[in-house]
Amino acid sequence: MKLSQFNFNLTKDKIASEPPRWRDECRLMVLHKKTGEIEHKLFKDIIQYFGKDDTFVLNDTKVFPARLYGNKEKTGADIEVFLLRELNKEQRLWDVIVDPARKIRIGNKLYFGEDESLVAEVIDNTTSRGRTLRFLFDGSYEEFKQALFALGETPILPWVKEKVTPEDRENFQTIFAKHEGAVSAPAAGLHFSRELFNRMILKDINKTFITVHMGLGHFRKVDVEDLSKHKMDSERLIISQESADLINKTKRSGHQVLAVGATVMRGLETYVTTNDEVNAYDGWTNKFIFPPYRFAIPTAIVSNFHLPCSTMLMSVAAFGGYEAVMHAYNVALEEGYKFGPYGDALLIL
Repeated sequence: MKLSQFNFNLTKDKIASEPPRWRDECRLMVLHKKTGEIEHKLFKDIIQYFGKDDTFVLNDTKVFPARLYGNKEKTGADIEVFLLRELNKEQRLWDVIVDPARKIRIGNKLYFGEDESLVAEVIDNTTSRGRTLRFLFDGSYEEFKQALFALGETPILPWVKEKVTPEDRENFQTIFAKHEGAVSAPAAGLHFSRELFNRMILKDINKTFITVHMGLGHFRKVDVEDLSKHKMDSERLIISQESADLINKTKRSGHQVLAVGATVMRGLETYVTTNDEVNAYDGWTNKFIFPPYRFAIPTAIVSNFHLPCSTMLMSVAAFGGYEAVMHAYNVALEEGYKFGPYGDALLIL
C-alpha cells in the first residue's frame, strides 16, 4: 500500500470542534465488511450488534494537561512546550517538543506561569522528538506535579480547535480514564456513557481495559510513500493477565471481541501467541498496522473517522478492507459525518 492511496479531500467544516451534547449520541456508521452493507445509527445503538459473553476492550489511559506556555530567559520570547512523557521522576526530566525549536539551546532556562514560579532548563537537544527539560522545583514530587499540571492546558491539537476551553478538560477524557500518561484521548472511548455501560450489563456484555498511553505518533505526518518504511513512535502498553484471560476466553468460546479504537487494535495485536491469543504485557509498542494485515485478536472494531493519510485510517482499513473502508469514508463525507476526536464513529463487523 502507498501513502497516496489514503488521501482524500477533507475540509475544515467536516472536523468536529465540539463533542456531541451527550457522549453516546454521536452518529455511528456500521460497516459489514463481508457484504459491504452500510447502516446509519447512533453510537448508543452499538450494543444491538453484540450479546451475552461478548467483550468490549477499552483503553483506560488518562490525558494529562500537556501544553504549557512560557517565556525564554533574557529575551522573554514566547514559547510553547508540549510535554510528551516523563523520563525521570526524581530528577524531574521530561521529553518535550518546544516551539519555536530553533531558538532554544542547551542551557537555556524557560519560565512558566504569570509569576514565573516554574522554571525548566534545557539539558538535551538530541532526542528524535525535540528536547529534554529538567524542571527546577524544590518541593515534593506531588507538589511539583500539581504545579506543572495547574499551568498545563488540555492538549487538543489545533486542527480540532484553536482555543481550548475549561470544559475540554472533562470532554477530552473518557469517563473510565484511570492511568495518566496520554497526550491525546482514545477518541472512540469518548462515546461511552455510564448509561451505555449499564445497558451493556443488562445484555451480559463484558468490558475489560488495557492501557495504551497515546502519544503524538498517530498524528505525525507520514513522509514516505512506501508504508513499509514508516516507523511509528513507541507508546507504553500494559495488558494485565486478567484482561488477557478474559479476551482469550471470549475468543475460545466463539464470541466477539470489540477493539474500541485504533490504540486498542494496536495494543491487542502487539504480542500475540502462535495460536492467536493475546499475551499479558507491560512494556512498549511501536506496532504499525496497515493493509494487508491478518488480525489475530479483535473480531470487530469501532473507531472515529480519521484524517487523510493518517496511520489510524490505515489501521482501520487493514481491518475493514481498503476498498470497503475508503468507500465508507466517501459515504461519511456525503452524509455529513464529523471527523476527528470529537466526531462520529465507524463500527466494522
